[in-house]
Amino acid sequence: MTGEPASRGPLEGLCIVDASTLFAGPLTAMHLGDMGADVVKVEHPRRPDPARGHGAAKDGHNLWSKTLGRNKRSMTLDLSSSGGQEVFRRLAAGADVVIENFRPDTLERWDLGYDRLSAENPGLVLARLTGFGQIGPYRRRPGFGTLAEAMSGFAAMTGEPDGPPTLPPFGLADGIASLAAAYAVMTALHARQTTGRGQVVDLAIVEPILAMLGPQLTQWDQLGTVQPRTGNRSVNNAPRNTYQCADGRWVAVSTSSQNIAERVMRLVGRPDVVDEPWFATGTGRVAHADELDAAVAAWVAARTRDEVVAEFEKAEAAVAPIYDASDIAADAQFEALGTVLRVDDPDLGEVAMQNVLFRLSDTPGRVRFAGRGHGADTDDVLAELGYDEVDVRALRESGVV
Repeated sequence: MTGEPASRGPLEGLCIVDASTLFAGPLTAMHLGDMGADVVKVEHPRRPDPARGHGAAKDGHNLWSKTLGRNKRSMTLDLSSSGGQEVFRRLAAGADVVIENFRPDTLERWDLGYDRLSAENPGLVLARLTGFGQIGPYRRRPGFGTLAEAMSGFAAMTGEPDGPPTLPPFGLADGIASLAAAYAVMTALHARQTTGRGQVVDLAIVEPILAMLGPQLTQWDQLGTVQPRTGNRSVNNAPRNTYQCADGRWVAVSTSSQNIAERVMRLVGRPDVVDEPWFATGTGRVAHADELDAAVAAWVAARTRDEVVAEFEKAEAAVAPIYDASDIAADAQFEALGTVLRVDDPDLGEVAMQNVLFRLSDTPGRVRFAGRGHGADTDDVLAELGYDEVDVRALRESGVV
């Protein structure tokens, strides 16, 4: 596989085969592609990645796929066919990483398991992302981020105290899993420098989000207590909530540190509480959250959002306006960071999307192109693998690609 001739980023020279669908796996490949890896997205010829049908579309072009598929070349391949398996083995033989999220044993049934692939390419890293991992009684259950959000404890602790467990309105568990998987892949590639061999990454989507949820397991183990739902409040500090301004807009306030909590309460006209013994700790403030929230809410309600933010900034207290996408696109800080990127696209002309996750001073990543159409690069990839026009025509006629 080859990429574009210009320098693409710190992972230039790495070849990634993205044989996964929906979100955790494709996001992992996207992160690696953003840093310069050459990513080939493999999809079934007649059943494309279901993500292409999720969310909004414009002029028949799925918008989510423009981000999820960015920096990836797209090819089609029927892995359940013998011809497709042969093409895939050639593809994997020249790759550094294969990412897949089929149910356990599926690759093995197709004679594409790690033993077979690594026999031809000992340095290959195979990243396997499933809901519940490759072992255990749930290994073959369908696994989606929603199930991980439920079983990790996230939903149980999210929502209003008198309301139901609450799920996020986006792929939170998948997104967290993709960051963990990218980290795992790079860890395995680093280990390869010493051992000379690749290895299997077994990532259960339920585990990374569980790891992010703080000390809930330790608290249960040591105290026998389960973290309750507290709405926008925190069990660790107060005041911490969302508050509506006089103009109908909203802000969020955080007081994780003691000095910030003191500044907030002085700003809103309640300096008296700062000297109370209970105010000296986050848990002490949580016990008086009603009183603290009421003071902050009344002060905020008397001012516009811009006034609130300006006064908090002057007091060096922590506040943030609650944004939607239109606010993000217009924000001066995001503009300074280059967080929102506009990418030229042959289908839509120009597409706004989030930029790469972080900035490197010497070898930055970048978005080279938006997501491409289903199978747009099939012929080019096959040619790189040594298939001539006659071979490609035969593969198409047989339905392999």
